[in-house]
Amino acid sequence: MKVLVLGAGNMGLTYAEGMANSPFLNKRKLMIFDVSPQKTEALSTMAQFDAYDSIEECVPQADVIFIAVKPYHSQSLFDSIKPYINQDQLFVSLMAGVTINTIQEGLGVKKVIRTMPNLPAKVGKGVTSFTESKEVSRVELLTVRSLLDTTGESIHVETEQFIDASTGISGSGPAYVFYFMQSMLEAALKMGFSPNDSKVLVSQTFEGAVKLFNESNLTPEKWMDRVASKGGTTRAALDSMEDNNVKELIKEAAYAAFDRATELGKEK
Repeated sequence: MKVLVLGAGNMGLTYAEGMANSPFLNKRKLMIFDVSPQKTEALSTMAQFDAYDSIEECVPQADVIFIAVKPYHSQSLFDSIKPYINQDQLFVSLMAGVTINTIQEGLGVKKVIRTMPNLPAKVGKGVTSFTESKEVSRVELLTVRSLLDTTGESIHVETEQFIDASTGISGSGPAYVFYFMQSMLEAALKMGFSPNDSKVLVSQTFEGAVKLFNESNLTPEKWMDRVASKGGTTRAALDSMEDNNVKELIKEAAYAAFDRATELGKEK
């Protein structure tokens, strides 16, 4: 099977690097294309890739084509590749807010899978939600799932509404974590810790808390109860967050991302 990634930005390159070693490629190199001559030159030095600088050379060869350009570049990409595609090819979108119908109409094809990736895929800890048009076979769906799993885990969802919802939770979610981490880093520095010690304190706290959560059946609420004793320091911190409505603000932020993803889909 020949896999092509169109777009070698952060997300495109991340998934390309993950998929390059997939057994589904049957020892073939993963094909990759980018409009930037500088990026193409750099990609050509990477042993796991066949880098192309011409759409007409790579697109007709591919069985599965991953589209990893910015959403606002989608229409120009569709126009450039449309003369070279065929109905047997399977298209997988990594673009936020671009609907399956938009891709089908833009390319004149039927077999489309839409995904919502996230940044931790860069370190093999990503989670990718995906859904498909009715023309995609079960075998094709399982193949793509295996390719997506090379960057972490994947979750199949029934409708595109859940792709937009995933944007608010997992797609944009790493930024919420970084926001919280930044706040804690600033607090640690203000308390007098060095930048390095602040980083260790915050990163290990997050990593340890996630590991505890993943290795048990306890809810976050139950873990908070275990950490916080009545009248203690942790309870004082949690009470402060409750008084300032932090939980509801986080929920509102997630819904803001969800709503924006829905809006982007309607704009296409």
